[in-house]
Amino acid sequence: MAITVNGTLREVQTPCSLHAFLVQHDVNPLLVAVEYNGDIVRPERFDEIALQTGDQLEIVHMVGGGA
Repeated sequence: MAITVNGTLREVQTPCSLHAFLVQHDVNPLLVAVEYNGDIVRPERFDEIALQTGDQLEIVHMVGGGA
């Protein structure tokens, strides 16, 4: 199935939860913010969301630092 991740079309095997997708792509679920089809998703819900064809994800990585 195809989903859009940060504006890029990606193929995903079904079934796949949001949490599984992140882990499969070496993304630490605790260090990202995820927008799923226009809604921000809390990390504790990543396992509850089953990705489907046409879904859209925006994944933002947290970066520390300062001056």
